[in-house]
Amino acid sequence: MKLEPDKRGYFGNFGGKFASELLLPALLELESAYNYWKKKPEFNNELKHLLQEYAGRPTPLSYAQNLSNKWGAKIYLKREDLLHTGAHKINNTLGQVLLAKKMGKKRIIAETGAGQHGVATATACALMGLECVVFMGEEDLRRQELNAFRMSLLGATVVGVGGKKGTLRDAVNEALREWSKTVGETHYCIGSVVGPHPFPKIVRDFQKVIGKEARRQILQKENKLPNAVIACVGGGSNAIGIFHGFIRDDQVNLIGVEAGGSGAKPGMHSRTLTKGSPGILHGSLSYILQDSDGMVLPVHSISAGLDYPGVGPEHAYLKETKRAKYLFATDKEALTAFETLSKEEGIIPALESAHAVAGAKKWIREYHKENKQEPIIIINLSGRGDKDIHEANLLLKHFRK
Repeated sequence: MKLEPDKRGYFGNFGGKFASELLLPALLELESAYNYWKKKPEFNNELKHLLQEYAGRPTPLSYAQNLSNKWGAKIYLKREDLLHTGAHKINNTLGQVLLAKKMGKKRIIAETGAGQHGVATATACALMGLECVVFMGEEDLRRQELNAFRMSLLGATVVGVGGKKGTLRDAVNEALREWSKTVGETHYCIGSVVGPHPFPKIVRDFQKVIGKEARRQILQKENKLPNAVIACVGGGSNAIGIFHGFIRDDQVNLIGVEAGGSGAKPGMHSRTLTKGSPGILHGSLSYILQDSDGMVLPVHSISAGLDYPGVGPEHAYLKETKRAKYLFATDKEALTAFETLSKEEGIIPALESAHAVAGAKKWIREYHKENKQEPIIIINLSGRGDKDIHEANLLLKHFRK
């Protein structure tokens, strides 16, 4: 299977560059600059130094002994939650902001859902001395008030968008609008493997470090590859990052877990790959949640980082080629997993990552229907749960009534 997009930015039938004429020159400039700098030892050494000395790479691959005993599997956690800023997002923002600085840009804009990408972008901008503006849906601002304050503390301007029900989709829309007006001085630091080419490739390349490390670490610990690698999927950057370490290993199951929300009806979930259909959103052709007229449907998840009606085009390609399989975890299942990991391992995951933990439990159950031996699995713990404590407390009280 092809691992790189073609010249038009397509992974198989998905991807492309569906952007306004105002943005096309900026996208071409970005593609040219990335292709130039990614080959330069100067850039790669500087980024490697930042990831190691500032972000805290490599992250551990921790054996979850108590959870393993409970679920009948050898479960390893890829600890992206231990990175500076608390999630995998810093891998991408350090790369993109460094690239933007090499391009001579003075201003960075970003979208954010759960706030983690916004915090990571603001962090990278503070470090490298660039202006930062972050767009965030009003509903997400309410759920993630603490992260909004963190961004402001780091020197970023936080702009609420989309009205009271505004979420990640609204933040992306506003960021693209802003970029089209200020392309000369501004770089749009997109937070996931979505958007027009070359963004899905660039973000993936900066996140591939997760999978490279995880593959090396599991071979050191087990002397063999895992049966499955499991990650949550919203836009899909943490998942594509860890998947790429194992994508050529056909015996390794790649499992993405979407937000099943509170039900199967439109507006009750964010199951883009398991309930959606091909369509164009935010500059690329991928699976999206849309009605029969092609209008984008409302979405829901308890996780602000997963309630997005689209997904990265490479995930659509992995689904179509059957190289990856996509499950879902409901709000209730994710909250149960949130509690279970906290109580069994002393690790409080982000609500996004809790979906991956819940999906792992489902996958293990299915595996044991046909196999007696314990599987080896890696769960990508994409972020820590500090940001979700208040919201999780309210949600758990609600579900226990």
